[in-house]
Amino acid sequence: MSGPVIPFIDLKSQYADLKPEIDSRIQRVLDHGQYIMGPEVRELEIALEAFTGSKHCITVASGTEALLIALMALGIGPGDEVITTPFTFVATAEVIVLLGAKPVFVDVEPDTCNIDVSKIEAAITPRTKAIMPVSLYGQVSDMDEINAIAERHGNLPVIEDAAQSFGAEYKGRKSCNVSTIGCTSFFPSKPLGCYGDGGAIFTNDDKLAEAFREIRVHGQAERYVHTRLGVGGRMDTLQCAIMLPKLEKFAWEVQQRLEIGARYNRAMDELGIQRVVQRADRTSVYAQYTVLVDDRAAFQTHMQQLGVPTAVHYPVPLNQQPAYAHLCCPDCTPVAASLAKRVTSLPMHAYLDTALQNRVVEAVSAGKI
Repeated sequence: MSGPVIPFIDLKSQYADLKPEIDSRIQRVLDHGQYIMGPEVRELEIALEAFTGSKHCITVASGTEALLIALMALGIGPGDEVITTPFTFVATAEVIVLLGAKPVFVDVEPDTCNIDVSKIEAAITPRTKAIMPVSLYGQVSDMDEINAIAERHGNLPVIEDAAQSFGAEYKGRKSCNVSTIGCTSFFPSKPLGCYGDGGAIFTNDDKLAEAFREIRVHGQAERYVHTRLGVGGRMDTLQCAIMLPKLEKFAWEVQQRLEIGARYNRAMDELGIQRVVQRADRTSVYAQYTVLVDDRAAFQTHMQQLGVPTAVHYPVPLNQQPAYAHLCCPDCTPVAASLAKRVTSLPMHAYLDTALQNRVVEAVSAGKI
């Protein structure tokens, strides 16, 4: 099992594979000099609309900005509640609190780590203004049931936090096009990433799309005419240019992730290692490949000694974080609390070849804890 350290995410190989196309796209932007809202911005949005099947795509400065703008467009503010999961990156709750609203945390499923749909309805109150499920680890939540719950309670808007699931499918529909609004991130380590920060918002609602476009440019309906509160939320032209050739290769990368994920699943099941489960009616893009171990510290030390990096997504549920614990019940999501102590992610990327993956599996086998 000796050998060089295995990259957890291999962006260097991806760049080497696409270098001529990416370099050419960057040079084109340098030549025309339209670094803000240049032609590549709309070109990427059109390509992303085609990929997802969504009517509107609005690129923004980050995945966090996508969520913030989505909530602003819905008029979420002080006194409002947004139902979400505590088992996610902090941005999911952060944007709710920034607007003066309250995150209402619903526990997660023990096998998928996604929000437990059976517990959502009990969390709805007259103050509930939206439901924000997270498509964790690359797998979409049960959006049909979530949408049905939202419809039963006055057509509540549903915002899919799809920061980790761009390219995934749910019952034949692409992530980001399975609810009222889809928000994703193009952070470099995401399944589809740029070389900095970036994100996008998707919707089939014309009025919401108009609001998103205005909010991302300081609430402008036209130059120096500000019709609503906004932010400086544009995605740079250079980042859009970089993503265009990446998107052309993305279908291949998704297929690679599916094959690598399936190989991991077979190996972990044979070893008796508990792992995140993928539902039969949806396709994960394996933003992370995550197993559950009892003695995580010992396991991570063992893996590090064998040159295999690991990561933890996420070690502390949001309702136990110092900045958020006073807003909710820190002990009301026991499944999330238990998972946070055990989840451990293994190397996962489209360029992980079979030999390297075998090294990872051998290391896991030798360190079963």
